[in-house]
Amino acid sequence: MSKVEIYTWQYCPFCIRAKSLLKKKNVNFTEYKIDGDEDARALMIERADGRRTLPQIFIDNEGIGGCDDLYALDNENKLEALLNKIL
Repeated sequence: MSKVEIYTWQYCPFCIRAKSLLKKKNVNFTEYKIDGDEDARALMIERADGRRTLPQIFIDNEGIGGCDDLYALDNENKLEALLNKIL
């Protein structure tokens, strides 16, 4: 089953902003809060092809990047197409 996953830090403003957009679009997502968890961060970096910034967002196991990337997809009307596979 397709899914949306997001790696976050609790007080990261970009993480909060990305989750806000997903919630606004009524998207169910799995959040991995990785504050202080170096093993989880290493897994995120591996999944994200070396990207270390937070958040890292995955749609159907494909990394789409971070908050700015999520909003760019939305502004280009491409996010809905990705999400329609799971809504």
